[in-house]
Amino acid sequence: MTLAPWEYLVQQWRPESFPDIYWPFVGASAFFLIGQVVVYNVRTRQLHRFEPLVGMQEWFLWTGLITFGLVLIESLFRFYFLLVLATVVVGLAVYAWTRYRYFPPIVAAYNQQLRRTRFFSQSKYKHPEATIRQRPKKRRRR
Repeated sequence: MTLAPWEYLVQQWRPESFPDIYWPFVGASAFFLIGQVVVYNVRTRQLHRFEPLVGMQEWFLWTGLITFGLVLIESLFRFYFLLVLATVVVGLAVYAWTRYRYFPPIVAAYNQQLRRTRFFSQSKYKHPEATIRQRPKKRRRR
């Protein structure tokens, strides 16, 4: 370290300025970008019946694409390290906000709706005769 810590924030984000963290950061960003797309495809196929969970996966996908894609673009065009750091912090904050603040009430309401639907369908078919269709009685002619 030849500069004061705050002076590194205005250095260009390039391998010569940050030899210890540049390539691991870029590699991790590429890995997480590809991983986010794979996880999105797998989880949306598994959860296709549960709309709020699919919506949450879409939020995660777009947050990951924007955050990790921007880090790769900032690496390519040598932005200031302050912008790279701000991108990562804001992206991770959006991940946390989405997971722990925005979607829990939506998922809880959806679970309540599923419970209510399941209860009423069980009460409808609770009696064994309820699933058997009754034949109309034939009238006798006099």
